[in-house]
Amino acid sequence: MSTPPLPIRAAVLTVSDRCSRGQATDTSGPALCELLRTRLGAEISHTRCLPDEADQLSAIFVEWSDPAAAIDLIVSTGGTGLAPRDVTPEAARRVLEREHPALMELARIRCLETTPRAFLSRGVAGTIGRTLILTLPGSPRGATENLEAILDVLPHAIETLRGEVQDDGRPDAAAHTGRVVTHKD
Repeated sequence: MSTPPLPIRAAVLTVSDRCSRGQATDTSGPALCELLRTRLGAEISHTRCLPDEADQLSAIFVEWSDPAAAIDLIVSTGGTGLAPRDVTPEAARRVLEREHPALMELARIRCLETTPRAFLSRGVAGTIGRTLILTLPGSPRGATENLEAILDVLPHAIETLRGEVQDDGRPDAAAHTGRVVTHKD
């Protein structure tokens, strides 16, 4: 009898000068929270809205990735475009321990059929410790379409980061959570 999967603990960061000043309403962050809850069964542990300031963004990525926070997935929305103040990818790269470009490449490729503008996003993905970070576009449509494009691979990515996937041939591997997942493929 296998143990049920642990819920994914997620945090959603909205990056917007206008929303952080109360001059606009954040619709992307709540849309991502809803998508994470309904499609991944995720628990949303933190949400926040910050201005396009690289130091603040880097600091929140580090804070939320602390092992004590126990956050599996950080999803940011905004600041990934070509505007001069779009600095989310740079802020993330400052603190990522390992980049994972293929995740955002997959999102852009899968979104291409809907809109070639998906390739205007400079979003990045990577990890700090056992936390996966995804930086998504700022519009509600762009953010949700990019996240939906990779939802099918995120549970396995989280299981792997947690140390639950034991099918990689390491005889001395031990699950971080006490749960072991074996995939036949």
